[in-house]
Amino acid sequence: MNELIFIVEPAPEGGYIARAVDVSIYTEADNVTELRHQIRDAVRCHFEPAKLPKMIRLHFVHDEVLAA
Repeated sequence: MNELIFIVEPAPEGGYIARAVDVSIYTEADNVTELRHQIRDAVRCHFEPAKLPKMIRLHFVHDEVLAA
């Protein structure tokens, strides 16, 4: 696997949640800097060193509500 993609969304209680696409990895953190650290740590724990993805892509998703 060359690239691992995480969907990042704001958590309802604050902070962020991140879940990997096609791999069972989920983590959360209070801010983006901490989230990046948590994601790297979770990926290292999930994969053998020889199987680590070369790139981790974070896809930030947020909803915006406008008054009609």
